[in-house]
Amino acid sequence: MAVDNAPEPVEDYALPVSELIEDYAQEHVSTVYVFDLAEQVGFGQRTLASAKENGPAVVSLQTRAGAGLSIVGRLSEGTSAQTAGGAVLAAYTTPTGLARMAPALAHLPPASPASRLVVHAAAATPAADTLALSPSLAPLALAWPLLPQALVVLLSATPQEALEFSRIAHALPQHVVHVFDHYAGAREQLPAADTRAPQSDGSTLPAPFAYTGPAAPGAVLVLLNGPLALAAAALAPPGVGVLAVRVLRPWDAAALRAALPPSAATVHVFDDVPAPGTHGALFADALGALAGTGPRVVAHRITPAQTQAFFAAPSALRDALQALAPATPNEQVTPTEQTPTPLDAPHLKKLLFFSTPSAPLASLPAYIAQRFRAKNVLAARLLRAHDALSRAGGLTADRLLLAPPGDAAAAALPLPLVLPLGGEGEGKGEGASDFLCVLEPALLKTHALLAHAKRGSSVLVFAPWTPAETLAHLPAPTKALIVARALHLYVFHPDPADSRFARGALPQVLGYLAFLQLYLGAAATPALVASTAAALLGDTIEGVGMKELGAHAWARLEAVEVVEEEAAEAPKAAPPALKGFEFNAVVPAAYAKEDAGAGARLGTWHDAAKHLLWADAFAPPPLPAADEAEEEYPQDPALRPELPERTYLVTTAVNRRLTPAEYDRNVFHLEFATAGTGLRYAVGEALGVHGWNDADEVLGFCKWYGADPERVITAPLGAGAGGRMHARTVFQVLQQQADLFGRPPRTFYAELAAHATSSYERHALLFIGSAEGASTFKKLAEVDTVNYVDVLRAHPSARPSVEVLAALVGDIKPRHYSIASAQSVVGDRVDLLVVTVDWVTPSGKPPLSPSPPSLSFARADLIVSPGSPRYGQCTRYLAGLKPGQQVTVSLKPSVMKLPPSAAQPLIMAGLGTGAAPFRAFLQHRAHTHTRAHGQGLVHYYFGSRHQASEYLYGEEIEAYVADGTIAKAGLAFSRDGREKVYIQHRMREDAEALVRMLHDEQGVFYLCGPTWPVPDIYKALVEALVKYKGFTPEGAGEYLEGLKEEERYVLEVY
Repeated sequence: MAVDNAPEPVEDYALPVSELIEDYAQEHVSTVYVFDLAEQVGFGQRTLASAKENGPAVVSLQTRAGAGLSIVGRLSEGTSAQTAGGAVLAAYTTPTGLARMAPALAHLPPASPASRLVVHAAAATPAADTLALSPSLAPLALAWPLLPQALVVLLSATPQEALEFSRIAHALPQHVVHVFDHYAGAREQLPAADTRAPQSDGSTLPAPFAYTGPAAPGAVLVLLNGPLALAAAALAPPGVGVLAVRVLRPWDAAALRAALPPSAATVHVFDDVPAPGTHGALFADALGALAGTGPRVVAHRITPAQTQAFFAAPSALRDALQALAPATPNEQVTPTEQTPTPLDAPHLKKLLFFSTPSAPLASLPAYIAQRFRAKNVLAARLLRAHDALSRAGGLTADRLLLAPPGDAAAAALPLPLVLPLGGEGEGKGEGASDFLCVLEPALLKTHALLAHAKRGSSVLVFAPWTPAETLAHLPAPTKALIVARALHLYVFHPDPADSRFARGALPQVLGYLAFLQLYLGAAATPALVASTAAALLGDTIEGVGMKELGAHAWARLEAVEVVEEEAAEAPKAAPPALKGFEFNAVVPAAYAKEDAGAGARLGTWHDAAKHLLWADAFAPPPLPAADEAEEEYPQDPALRPELPERTYLVTTAVNRRLTPAEYDRNVFHLEFATAGTGLRYAVGEALGVHGWNDADEVLGFCKWYGADPERVITAPLGAGAGGRMHARTVFQVLQQQADLFGRPPRTFYAELAAHATSSYERHALLFIGSAEGASTFKKLAEVDTVNYVDVLRAHPSARPSVEVLAALVGDIKPRHYSIASAQSVVGDRVDLLVVTVDWVTPSGKPPLSPSPPSLSFARADLIVSPGSPRYGQCTRYLAGLKPGQQVTVSLKPSVMKLPPSAAQPLIMAGLGTGAAPFRAFLQHRAHTHTRAHGQGLVHYYFGSRHQASEYLYGEEIEAYVADGTIAKAGLAFSRDGREKVYIQHRMREDAEALVRMLHDEQGVFYLCGPTWPVPDIYKALVEALVKYKGFTPEGAGEYLEGLKEEERYVLEVY
């Protein structure tokens, strides 16, 4: 009998332990105080969102000097009505907030069953320098002695322990502080079966100490209960035990002595401290309890940076603990000989997923965990972390640990230790994940995600790409890593033409089937995958049979073969380094308001003033001294500091139109003065122009969007800048940096959907940004030629803040133009030959016009109407330059290079502005022609529509013919005669001479211009080789291919 099972909603299956703590507290207190620091790390948000009229009062508080006094006052002077109703209070904070509250808590009145305080402190503290979250309790190092002796302090580590201790905290008649691990343990989801009542009756304290390790250790480590204590227990070397302090106050010295194995000769006490010179309270307590009893007590101070380093690279913690192991006679254990730890257990499967909060398949890891738990197939532990700063919109990492049910050792392992996300991202490790999945393909271009994959493991990418396209999208370092670690790369690309699999939960089910296929390994077959999935999910989903779903998933999962590439010449400007992952947000929007756009924020002129007043703190870093020594004019660090390439500021000297004013093509000649800039270029190189958007269009957009163009956006400079920032006005960012009028990629639609408040617009954007909307996206991009502004106008409910929008849009890329001058001739000058690019929209309706009549634009003049003009962003900018205006440029090498010997003949064929590099060639040859003998012949072929209107640099060409620089000029003006004549026709007229120059005299052939004449020119050369050199057509083709390898058949076409 077929059963139609829709997947259960993931969020309804289980809750993170921290939210269960909130729910339990609301049932047992009269008022909940939520401090801002707790809310920032995601603790207390459920309480704030679900406050009810008949539930406890919920009060938001700020953490500042005197924090907690209002709570103490409430308990000290409550009215009789309040006391009668119960004054049991709960407060949510963090270790930093608890340290601020400590002076106030010293004044707490005596507790009673009807008047007491329970403080839950979520241990996840942002580091001061990077904002990365840490489980360290260092902020409390100086606060522990300030807490009153009557206050009970409980410390929990595992998810189950956190839930149990929270219940005990509310059952005890004393004031209680419960510090739990919000860095990892308490953010895990507990299945319903594990949320049972605590083992204790809840009215008594738990055992104050928990010992783990051998029965007769030589050394014992004493730590506050938490993830570091669990990590030490997992990695402790032989002969070393771990004693975790679960009840810090009241301190029980006798219980410590009883819990300590008698064989321990040394007791190492670890204190979380903010700095190495700070004394810790735990050492003082332990020393007082053990003084005179025999074991030697040694103090160790752990700073937050060390704690982060231990979880980023577990080997560092393992080596540190190994150094504390007691010496064993005749035995010395080196790091390479260490015995395996629970982290290395072969039955543990470590899965790692990377996505974004708005990715369509972001919930797939939770769905996979849910499926395994539902049938008790495996114990599945899931932990989600967010990086809100390295990417606009955030980056999400899901760790999923699979183990046999009932595996107590696996249940005690901290997930950040099992799957670290630190050192591997910087190339310091070999990765820990047995399976890595990328649910948002755009992340591959910006982040070093695959650095976390274990050698020989499988990597699955969900993307609308074929294997060849996937390979093309991978950065070179990622390809090299795949080869070096022998990773197995797969891509899952749903069929965009089959909409049946796009509805409801089916995309998620297909994702699960793709995962299952790789999880089953070599034994996987379509039948096995389908039967396994049917046992877990049911026979049909959304009316589609599991066999059909399995067959579709099997067909759309393909391997991507990555082979080692030959070493290429390093580019002058290295591409931006791939970023690592840093856990700095518990909830995706933790820093969205202030630090959206990968750290960008919107402010006022005060931000710019700070950059002027404290220039040393904000200024871009200077170039290395070695680079400056090599250049007479070093890079100005303030000139477009966010760009990775070397830039120059040149001045417009000449902007002259070459075609008649009435002619429909505006071809113009530009000259830039370069004196004092250090710009040096070779013949054939290209000039990158960093163009600006049109000022009037930008101001019009600001008015429509509601953005103040005078506000200031402050943003980080990017990798390698040491965290330094630069400030620009909104107008400057939108005019000079953001590619507002460029063509949006598919990922932009999906990212913008997260900001749409209209359900229709959100789903429309998600559709266009998905694989299923590929044909719609193609039409919008290639037919309607929509830009970012068009998309925003068509979806008015999607209004990200302007700083977030700038990050979503991305930067204007430099447009490269062949340099039309030789510096040996023109000196401190660089010339360009440019044609303006313009067209009209062909569609019969505005691009992206919304279908429902209710979704209309606010202003009709902002709709892109049929036949409305469009302009190439950079050519429009260049066409409008006036003498004296400065332009930011950069250099780019080109394939258009002169041959090594001046005796080699040159055959140059240029169409329209394709004449630009040949003008430089001819200037150089003319310059050397007067001083040298034995130079090779030069044949120059040029084509355009009309000689009278578009014979570019015609006077110069005639002069070069007259002085012998050009031996033959083949001119083809296609519209001037009764029959159309193109350059390939002129080349056929000179066929014998051309093949002699190419074949006998080692000449070089160049073609620059549009792609359309390439086949005809190739055919003309093949025919000439067949006719005059006896080649077969196939042999002639192979000969020309060989010339390409020798860089003697050079094409630069567009």
